[in-house]
Amino acid sequence: MLFISIAVLSGCASNSTQTNSETSSTKDGFTIVTSFYPMYVETINVAKDIPNVQVINMTEPQTGCLHDYQLKPQDLITLNSADAFVVNGAGMETFLDDVIKQDKDLKIVNASDGIDLIKDASGEDNAHVWVSISNCITQVKNIAEQLSVIDPKNAEAYQSNADAYIAKLEALKEKMHASLDMVSNRNIITFHEAFPYFAEEFNLNIVDVIERDPGTTPSPKELEDTINIVKESKVKALFAEPQYPAEAAQTIANETGAKVYSLDPGVTGTADETAYDAYLNVMESNLKSLEEALK
Repeated sequence: MLFISIAVLSGCASNSTQTNSETSSTKDGFTIVTSFYPMYVETINVAKDIPNVQVINMTEPQTGCLHDYQLKPQDLITLNSADAFVVNGAGMETFLDDVIKQDKDLKIVNASDGIDLIKDASGEDNAHVWVSISNCITQVKNIAEQLSVIDPKNAEAYQSNADAYIAKLEALKEKMHASLDMVSNRNIITFHEAFPYFAEEFNLNIVDVIERDPGTTPSPKELEDTINIVKESKVKALFAEPQYPAEAAQTIANETGAKVYSLDPGVTGTADETAYDAYLNVMESNLKSLEEALK
C-alpha cells in the first residue's frame, strides 16, 4: 500500500544519489538517510569514520531546497533502508508527511528542534534555519543527540564528532563576526527568502527580496517596485544565489547602479570527500562576498 501511495504522489523529476546503489550492502550496519544536502553535510560530520555507519542522501546533491519537491518511488526504496532519517524540519519536508504517518517504525531525527523560527512574508515558518551558523551548530547538536538515542552503541563517537565539527563552526562564526560586526552599511537585497536567519545573526537588514518563490520570475510591477526601493534606500549590493539565474538581479542592477554579488545558502554540492567541509567553504565564500559588497 505504501508503494502505491508514493506512486500516486510522485512527480516527474529524477532522483539518483551517489550512495543509493549501496543501500542493500549496509543491512548489517546502521544506515542514516538524510533529506537533502545541508542535512547530509551536517550528518556525515557527526557520523564521520564510525565503523558500519553509512549516511545516504535521499535526494541528489544538486537538488537544492525542497520547496516543490515531489517524492518518487526511488526515494521510498532509499527510505526503506533507513535506521534513522535526518530531516531539517521547520516545514521543509512537508512532502514526506504521508510517508511518515504510514511508516510508524521510521525513526525521525528533527534537526531543527528547539530553534526559534522566523515567519516569511506569507506568514509561514521560514525553513532555511541552517543558513545561520548558530542554528547549524544547534542542528549538529540535535543530530548527534538524537542519533545517540537511536544508536546508543555509537553515542560516544557521535558526540565526539559533533564536538569537533562544532569547534570549526564556532571558529568560523567568530571570524565572520569579527569582520561583519564593524560594517556600517548593512542594507542588502537578496534573491529569495533563504537568508533571514543569516541576516539576523550578523545584524544585516534585508530591504527587499527579488524572488520570494525561487524559480519564479518577478512581474514588471515587482521589478519596478524593487528598483524604486533600491534607489530610495541607496542599496548598493544585490545578492543572487549560484543555484538560480541572476537575470532579475542584473536588470535591477542595470537600472540602479547597484552591483550583483553572490550569497550561497549551501543547498547544493558534491557527495565526495569535499562534502565534509562544504558548509564551511560556502560560508567562507559568503564572507568574502559580503566584505567586498559592504566595505
